[in-house]
Amino acid sequence: MIVYDKLWETLKKKNISQYKLIKNYKISTGQLDRLRKNCNVSTYTLNQLCEILNCKLEEIAEYKK
Repeated sequence: MIVYDKLWETLKKKNISQYKLIKNYKISTGQLDRLRKNCNVSTYTLNQLCEILNCKLEEIAEYKK
Protein backbone atom coordinates (compact mmCIF):
# COMPACT_ATOMS: atom_id res chain seq x y z
CA MET A 1 0.00 0.00 0.00
CA ILE A 2 1.28 3.45 -0.84
CA VAL A 3 0.83 6.05 1.88
CA TYR A 4 1.33 9.80 1.68
CA ASP A 5 2.21 10.58 5.31
CA LYS A 6 5.52 12.06 4.23
CA LEU A 7 3.73 14.57 1.99
CA TRP A 8 2.29 16.40 5.00
CA GLU A 9 5.71 16.52 6.68
CA THR A 10 7.32 17.85 3.49
CA LEU A 11 4.62 20.50 3.09
CA LYS A 12 5.27 21.66 6.65
CA LYS A 13 9.07 21.77 6.09
CA LYS A 14 8.62 23.77 2.88
CA ASN A 15 6.07 26.05 4.56
CA ILE A 16 3.39 25.36 1.94
CA SER A 17 -0.20 24.99 3.12
CA GLN A 18 -2.93 22.92 1.55
CA TYR A 19 -4.72 26.20 0.89
CA LYS A 20 -1.71 27.42 -1.09
CA LEU A 21 -1.66 24.17 -3.10
CA ILE A 22 -5.29 24.75 -4.03
CA LYS A 23 -5.19 28.49 -4.73
CA ASN A 24 -1.69 29.04 -6.15
CA TYR A 25 -0.89 25.68 -7.73
CA LYS A 26 -4.40 24.54 -8.75
CA ILE A 27 -4.25 21.18 -6.97
CA SER A 28 -7.86 20.11 -6.58
CA THR A 29 -9.48 19.55 -3.21
CA GLY A 30 -10.49 16.11 -4.49
CA GLN A 31 -6.87 15.15 -5.09
CA LEU A 32 -5.86 16.39 -1.64
CA ASP A 33 -8.70 14.37 -0.12
CA ARG A 34 -7.51 11.26 -1.97
CA LEU A 35 -3.98 11.86 -0.70
CA ARG A 36 -5.26 12.31 2.88
CA LYS A 37 -7.11 8.99 2.63
CA ASN A 38 -4.15 7.22 0.94
CA CYS A 39 -6.29 6.48 -2.11
CA ASN A 40 -5.08 6.16 -5.69
CA VAL A 41 -3.75 9.32 -7.32
CA SER A 42 -2.29 9.75 -10.77
CA THR A 43 1.40 9.97 -11.52
CA TYR A 44 0.60 13.38 -13.01
CA THR A 45 -0.49 14.62 -9.56
CA LEU A 46 2.59 13.12 -7.91
CA ASN A 47 4.80 14.74 -10.53
CA GLN A 48 3.12 18.12 -9.95
CA LEU A 49 3.68 17.85 -6.20
CA CYS A 50 7.35 16.95 -6.69
CA GLU A 51 7.80 20.00 -8.93
CA ILE A 52 5.95 22.34 -6.56
CA LEU A 53 7.85 21.10 -3.51
CA ASN A 54 11.15 20.66 -5.38
CA CYS A 55 11.53 17.20 -3.88
CA LYS A 56 11.85 13.52 -4.75
CA LEU A 57 8.93 11.11 -4.82
CA GLU A 58 10.18 9.35 -1.68
CA GLU A 59 9.71 12.63 0.20
CA ILE A 60 5.95 12.50 -0.39
CA ALA A 61 5.06 8.83 -0.82
CA GLU A 62 6.08 5.58 0.79
CA TYR A 63 5.29 1.93 0.09
CA LYS A 64 4.24 -0.06 3.16
CA LYS A 65 3.47 -3.76 3.16
